[in-house]
This record gives sequence, structure tokens and C-alpha cells, in this order.
Amino acid sequence: MASRDLAIGMIFLSQMIVGCLGNFFLLYHYSFLCFTRGALQSTDLILMHLTVANSLVLLSKGIPQTMAAFGLKDSLSDTGCKLVFYVHRVGRGVCIGNTCLLSIFQAITISPRELRWAQLKLHTLKYIGSSNILVMCWILNMLVNVAVAIHVTGKWNSINSTKTSDYGYCSGQGRIPHLLNIVLLSLLDVLCLGLMTLASGSTVFILLRHKRQVQHIRGTNLSPRASPESRVTQSILVLVSTFVLFYSLSSIFILHMSLFPNPSWWLVNTSALITACFPTVSPFVIMSRNPRIPRLGSACCGRNTVS
Repeated sequence: MASRDLAIGMIFLSQMIVGCLGNFFLLYHYSFLCFTRGALQSTDLILMHLTVANSLVLLSKGIPQTMAAFGLKDSLSDTGCKLVFYVHRVGRGVCIGNTCLLSIFQAITISPRELRWAQLKLHTLKYIGSSNILVMCWILNMLVNVAVAIHVTGKWNSINSTKTSDYGYCSGQGRIPHLLNIVLLSLLDVLCLGLMTLASGSTVFILLRHKRQVQHIRGTNLSPRASPESRVTQSILVLVSTFVLFYSLSSIFILHMSLFPNPSWWLVNTSALITACFPTVSPFVIMSRNPRIPRLGSACCGRNTVS
């Protein structure tokens, strides 16, 4: 085994363990709130679904990439490759959908409470923050990503051809149909990114306007502490910005791999690492900026103190 394969395998393994640890901790936290309080706030419900999608992305990308780096490239069967790619695409689609819903929900939440729009705002927030639309997001991604699994096969079942794309542990059959599927699926992602950008832009505008109003009322010499609503909004903006950064880089690599039949070792592994960056980083971004969520270290220390 080459030293570079061993190194990249350890990186994939470390990234998957750290990311899953953070997401599982958040999932435990939201599940605990759900069982003790009976219901979750809308933002917490969206974030709970996001952690599940993050975990699917990490496991479906990290496990096969680690196995391939350690020399087990032909271990996945045809069905295994289809399942891995399908789960990864569904998790990735739910990630972008939930992040989009989160940014839109927060933009509407902090928007001015004008009387004539109050009823519409109330109904919109109730619809976006409900579990029904989150379930619909899962179902939609499960349906539209079926086509992705059709064109993926195990390496032992693939034929050496210019129409075959090598992904390290699996192969893609029919480069042109696969590229068309990627383009069509990307249209939905572009729509979500556009809505996300508009919502985040309006959120920043509202926050700046609110800050100027507060400074004008209290005086420019005072620097009032940010309200809890503003802190939550800022944490969501950081989360959305992180997602847009990593998603844009990941999309560039995925498009490049779809255009060329046999991507290089560097391209395949870099694309996989970048794809798993947001699911790995996002739970720690959420925990670091949300005082209601206990830190991993403090939670462990707390349990040791009690015992």
C-alpha cells in the first residue's frame, strides 16, 4: 500500500469519526429535548433533520473512501455501489434543502411585524417550520436521486471504456446520461442556493437596519449586547455561509469529474474530502454559537462530576 493511500485513508477516517461524533451529539441533544419537552422549536427541528442528513453523507462517503484508500477498492458489489451513491445523494440533497429552509425561516422570523402581513407571516412560519415540509424534502430527494443509482456499478462489474468514469471504489456507466442527471439535479440545487442567498441578504439588511435603530435610540456611545434573536440569526448566517462555501467547491469538483472519464487520484480524493467538510464542521459551528447546547467537553465533565 502506498504511503499516500495510507495517509488519505487516515484523513478520511478521522474526518468521518469527528463529524459523526459531532452530529450524533447534536442528534442526542435534540432527541432529548423532544422527549422531555414534547416538541421542538422550528429551528431545532430543522437542525435535527440536518444532523441526520449530515451523518448519512459522512457515512456513505467516508466508509467506502476509507476502504478504497486502504486497498479494498473492489469490495463493494453492484448493489452496494448503487446504495452508497444513492444514500449520499439523498443526504446531500436534504442538507441543501434544510439549510435553505433554515435561512428562509430565519429571514421571515426577524422581518418587520407589519400588521397587514402578520397573518401571512404566521402561516408561512408555521408551514416552513413544520415536520411535514421536512418529510417532503426527504421524499423528494429519494425520488429524484433514483436516476443517479442506475448509472453506477461496482468496479468488478465495469468495463474499461472511455464512457466509464472511475470513482475509486465504484464506476459510472454511460458518461453522457450521468452528466445529464447531474445537470438536472443541479438545477434544483441552484434554485435552493438562490433562495438561500436572497434570504441571507435580506437577513443581513434587517440586522444592520435594526442595529442602526438601536444605536440611534440608545446613543452611539453605547454598545448594547446583541439580543438572543440576533445571536441565533448570526449563527444561522455563519452556518449558511459555511455551507455555500463548501458546496460551491464541491460542485466544481463533481462537475469536473463528470466531464472527464477517468479523474485523477488527487481529484477524486479532494472532491470526497471537500464534500464531507460541511457535514463535519456544521455541528461544531452550531454548538459554538448556540449557548443552549452544551459543549462536548462540558457534557462529559458534567457526567463525570455527577457520577
